[in-house]
Amino acid sequence: MRGGRAPAVLLGGGAALFLSILWMPALLPVASRLLLLPRALLSMASGSPPSQPTPASGSSYVPGSVSAAFVTCPNEKVAKEIARAVVEKRLAACVNLIPQITSIYEWKGKIEEDSEVLMMIKTQSSLVPALTDFVRSVHPYEVAEVIALPVEQGNSPYLHWVRQVTESVSDSSTALS
Repeated sequence: MRGGRAPAVLLGGGAALFLSILWMPALLPVASRLLLLPRALLSMASGSPPSQPTPASGSSYVPGSVSAAFVTCPNEKVAKEIARAVVEKRLAACVNLIPQITSIYEWKGKIEEDSEVLMMIKTQSSLVPALTDFVRSVHPYEVAEVIALPVEQGNSPYLHWVRQVTESVSDSSTALS
């Protein structure tokens, strides 16, 4: 996107999930696995909040303590630079780059269409504000898109690894606050 988009950080809840799925339908398969889409949609229809899943025995994962953040970039070079920086700074454990997405949006009264690269960033939920600040500071768009969704369930060893890789940053950010 040439100028950018309005900043947004979605941090969970049935309505946020539903809106984000509508916003990025290409991510429906990923989101349904990461965020238990059927359970969330059923809870929205019934009007009651979803119950918190309990970790499997022997698992120490706390639902929602890891997030998947999404950032769009104008090209692969910018996306790789930002991805490498957030991993080096331990603001993220892993970044996947999804090339050649098409974004259609309204910007300054005009409908725009651009080819972009989508970054899928795995981090601790507590690091989303620091990740957002960093992305905004280095991103070429006037308004960088950063949207984060909490991961309710997943492969416990992987989620533990995400937390372990980013733990030192999380500890120092807690000490600073």
